[in-house]
Amino acid sequence: MSSTEDLIGRAEIDDLEAILSITNTDVDEMVHTVTDHADAIFTWDYEKGARPALNKLYEKAKTSQWNGETDLPWDSDVDQEQVVLANAAAGGGFEEGLDLTGTGFELWGDKEWIQMGIEAQNWTLSQFMHGEQGALLCTAKIVETVPWIDAKYYASTQVMDEARHVEVFAKYLDTKLSGHYPINAHLKLLLDDIVSDSRWDMTYLGMQIMVEGLALAAFGFIHQLTTEPLLKQLLRYVMSDEARHVAFGVLSLKEYYGELTQTEIRERQEFAFEAAVRMRDRFLQQEVWERMGIEPRKVLPLVLASPQRALFQQMLFTKIVPNCKKLGLLDAGDGWLRQKFGELGVIQFEDWADTGEEYEAFALAEGEVASP
Repeated sequence: MSSTEDLIGRAEIDDLEAILSITNTDVDEMVHTVTDHADAIFTWDYEKGARPALNKLYEKAKTSQWNGETDLPWDSDVDQEQVVLANAAAGGGFEEGLDLTGTGFELWGDKEWIQMGIEAQNWTLSQFMHGEQGALLCTAKIVETVPWIDAKYYASTQVMDEARHVEVFAKYLDTKLSGHYPINAHLKLLLDDIVSDSRWDMTYLGMQIMVEGLALAAFGFIHQLTTEPLLKQLLRYVMSDEARHVAFGVLSLKEYYGELTQTEIRERQEFAFEAAVRMRDRFLQQEVWERMGIEPRKVLPLVLASPQRALFQQMLFTKIVPNCKKLGLLDAGDGWLRQKFGELGVIQFEDWADTGEEYEAFALAEGEVASP
């Protein structure tokens, strides 16, 4: 059995020095290569509908496509400074209620706080864009590696979904915001691990359950908070797809995990924990603080003490924890993953709705997508 240090490279989950020691050293690279160790699997069993839940999802995906170029109001004006001010008024900044005396923020005025909000928005949507490309590659890999025809059919629709998501986030960043950020080092490590693993179900677990589950929760949080109409509509469309993607992972893995040994299940538990920590670490936004001229080591203890920040960090796991429970990963064996999610402070979400059927609630209503 692996120790916490074996899995995430440090003995303590909250070791800030160890977290910040992981940086992206290739910020100028335009192409990043990861060796894919998986086998391509053909199946000669073409019986469509052998797995009714996956077939239902596939049929739903066929009728839920939207066009990122024509179904969103790209002619909308976006005043990023006003968006930052409106978002701060709606949700409050992390600095609310904190004593900033003696910190790098003590002398900040409105100009600096607004610029930080702009940088944070650029950073956040950049990481979503990079994560969506990771999903694009991983779903293409699932088409290649999953042995069931119903899963191949559905995964092929998700490849189109993910291409659309990359497209709309890139266009929003390019035409409405004010700059890209390179991929965060923690996210990059996680995506590399998911892509390079030879086992098809690990691609499912890492991407469909962990990365997509966190994205669905984050998109929902931002959709609720933002006052910017174009971004709100963009996120609404993306969420309708993401809920199906997470459901795809839940429906597929629930069947498969019932066949695994306890040793194999433990490996999946450890992978889920590692993924959870890496995703949590990336939201420290160390690149934003560096761009603002503030040493992350000095400011992050203060940021982490913010009640608003703590709530946001926890809410990111509202989809992951119940879905892991649905898959039997929380309490399998000695309940190791339950303990680890307890250490992360997110176990309280275990009885929230899982996404196996919940995707219907995220579906676009008739008329939400523009007619062709």
